[in-house]
Amino acid sequence: MEKTLRIALAGNANVGKSVLFNELTGLTQIIGNWPGKTVEKAEGTVRFGEYTVHVVDLPGIYSLSTYTIEEVISRGYIALEKPDVVVNVIDATALERNLFFTVQLLELGRPMVIALNQMDLTRKKGIEIDVDKLEEMLGVPVIPTVAIRNTGLHELLEAVVGVADGDIPGEGVIPGYSPQLESRIETLEPLVEDVEGEYPSRWISLKLLEGDEDIRKRIGSKGASVVDASTALQEELEDQFGQSGSELVASERYLYVGKVIDACQEITAPSELGWGERLDAVTTHGVWGYLIMAGVMFSIFGTIFILGDFMSRSIDDAFSGLGPAVIDGLGGGPIAEFIWSGPLLGIVAGVTIALPFLIPFFVFLAILEGTGYLARIAFLMDSAMHRMGLHGKAFIPLMLGYGCNVPACLGCRVMETHRERLVAVFVVTLVPCAAVTVVVLGIVGSYVGIEYAFLLYLFNLLVIFSLGRIAFKSLPGEPIGLIMEMPQYRVPSAKVVLRQTWARLKDFIIVAFPFIIIGSLVLSALRIAGLLDPIGDAMSPITVGLLGLPVAAGIVLVFGVLRKELTLIMLATLIAPTAGSVDFSTIMDPIQMIVFTLVVMFYVPCIATLAVLVREIGLKRTGVIVVVELLLALLIGAVAFRLLDWLF
Repeated sequence: MEKTLRIALAGNANVGKSVLFNELTGLTQIIGNWPGKTVEKAEGTVRFGEYTVHVVDLPGIYSLSTYTIEEVISRGYIALEKPDVVVNVIDATALERNLFFTVQLLELGRPMVIALNQMDLTRKKGIEIDVDKLEEMLGVPVIPTVAIRNTGLHELLEAVVGVADGDIPGEGVIPGYSPQLESRIETLEPLVEDVEGEYPSRWISLKLLEGDEDIRKRIGSKGASVVDASTALQEELEDQFGQSGSELVASERYLYVGKVIDACQEITAPSELGWGERLDAVTTHGVWGYLIMAGVMFSIFGTIFILGDFMSRSIDDAFSGLGPAVIDGLGGGPIAEFIWSGPLLGIVAGVTIALPFLIPFFVFLAILEGTGYLARIAFLMDSAMHRMGLHGKAFIPLMLGYGCNVPACLGCRVMETHRERLVAVFVVTLVPCAAVTVVVLGIVGSYVGIEYAFLLYLFNLLVIFSLGRIAFKSLPGEPIGLIMEMPQYRVPSAKVVLRQTWARLKDFIIVAFPFIIIGSLVLSALRIAGLLDPIGDAMSPITVGLLGLPVAAGIVLVFGVLRKELTLIMLATLIAPTAGSVDFSTIMDPIQMIVFTLVVMFYVPCIATLAVLVREIGLKRTGVIVVVELLLALLIGAVAFRLLDWLF
């Protein structure tokens, strides 16, 4: 009989938790959002012996407080949803910081197994860990792993099953603290037990002594006298030690962690600097770091153009003449032409125009993330980002924006203040996503020149920083310092890179291709009904008069609200409704190509991004962004048309 288990992966950020999740679950992953939240939820399954193990990857956090929505989700899931086993993923090279979170998990009292990850790096750093002693002191199984190499995962699953079956102890040793703190906990526990049945009473007592507002509200709704008693005990401790309740409890936890570290870990000087440390010194250098970053970015986009252009032309040649063949195969006539110029041509255009540029881009994005270089870029850009009232961490969602604005907008939650999130979300929507990259490289790069495509990206950055500066001046507040963890440099796993690339590409295919097919159907229906010319004429005062574009541009810009690459794909179906080969130079000259691309780059975010913006910042602020960016696109397009026409 098949058995099932439900486990939760919990740990700090950048400990390899997501890599472990990917290695365990493979292609069974389902990515969505937590109910009622905008935080991503990753789930998957793995078969192990007679068990089907359901794995939930919790957000990376550093404590079980409620300062962030990720912390609220994680502690609520562990304590209330009660997974069969919690797998605490720890970075073995930063044991003290990670064990601070482990101690809090032990206090929650759930069955637990520790994955002591990145063990391959400990010896290089001169770190020796007595795994058996660590296991003895914590009272839970501790399994050394190297997730990126799939090392120790079988042993980890064996321990998980053993804990779930009750064959291996997994409840852990509840940390003990100073007599002063323990006496207050003992006073509170009986009171808490009378009003709380879901969370452990000791954990609730500690949280009350910390002054946790979320727990106070929870308990206060059942017994205000318990909160009053905890407040009095907290004030006694604060008067005695001269620290706030949260600082005192944190100090006690760190003292306990220190004892564990002293007994289990020995630090010796590494024999020599590893390649990662040497590379880190160069790539974060005040001069060389920026030169390397510029070279990396230039090389990436240059390679994307070369590969994308080659694949696009090769696929385009392969599909050349496909239209007439399909129409003849379907028996000819208006219905056959509608079928080809509707859904089929939309799919062909998506494959020949969009995918050749997206695939290499997603590969490079996964490599940047996998190596750890993305965090170095954030460090280098900290000074520049401060000019927008942000810090270097904001550059990470900006970089993600080049892939897709949707996860980039969600990524802005890493900003600590509401003001910073607003500014970050605004500038992220101006970043040319992969869909815009298809337009930039598919038109300007292919027909005008790759150097002009690079100039458009540089101009886009200039606009982003200028408008970010204006937004910073318009909103009250001051930028805060950069505090972020710098992950170790690693050689990315080819399997992980390909898996992440496929996950992003699959999302694009699932989300974008229905829009492409529907857009092609609508466009074909409008053509058959003779409505294209009236629509084009209605928009011509803007597209032709203001922007100097052909009439057809007004029609396809409407589709760009759905997805930006639809502007190019729909334009292709207008140019060649019955053929596989497309030549955009037959409808636009180089100046018009640049103007068209600039308008697509800056005007209204796509519908998916708009939906996320409404959830993240509200309908009113989303409306402001839409109006500002629409006017900005028209202004830039009009000025560019007249300036380029005057120059050339």
